[in-house]
Amino acid sequence: MYETWLATAVEEARAGLAEGGIPIGAALYGADGTVLGRGHNRRVQDGDPSMHAETAAFRAAGRQRTYRGTTMVTTFSPCWYCSGLVRQFGISRVVIGEAVTFHGGHDWLAECGVEIVLLDDGECRSLMRDFIEANPELWNEDIGDSDD
Repeated sequence: MYETWLATAVEEARAGLAEGGIPIGAALYGADGTVLGRGHNRRVQDGDPSMHAETAAFRAAGRQRTYRGTTMVTTFSPCWYCSGLVRQFGISRVVIGEAVTFHGGHDWLAECGVEIVLLDDGECRSLMRDFIEANPELWNEDIGDSDD
C-alpha cells in the first residue's frame, strides 16, 4: 500500500522537475486510503518560498474537519517547516521515500507520536542526488543554506 501511495508522490516530484523546479512530491491520504490532495514543490515556479510539496498537497486537500487518521506521503524527509505543518494539524502518519540525502524533522515527529514509515526508496534517492549535483545553489536555497 505505501509503495503505491509513494508512486503518487514520485509522479508529483517528476512533474516539478519537468517544470524546472525541485523534484519533491507529496500526497495526503485519508484514513480510508483516498487521495485528499497531491502536489509538488513549487518554490521556483511560483516564486513562493512556502510552497513545499507537503504544503501543496495539504492545500490541495482543502479544509478537512480533522486530520486524524490521515497520512502524508512525501518523496523526501520533511523539513522543519513541513514537519511543523504535520504536527500543527495532527496528521497521524508520514510515509517518507528517502531520508539519506536530507534528514529533516521526522525524528521529532516520531517523538511527538506521529507514526513514521521510512521506505528508503532508490528512485527517490536518485531523483534528489541527481538534482542536487546539477543544481547545488538552488538546493541550498531550498533548505535555507544559501550564503546570499
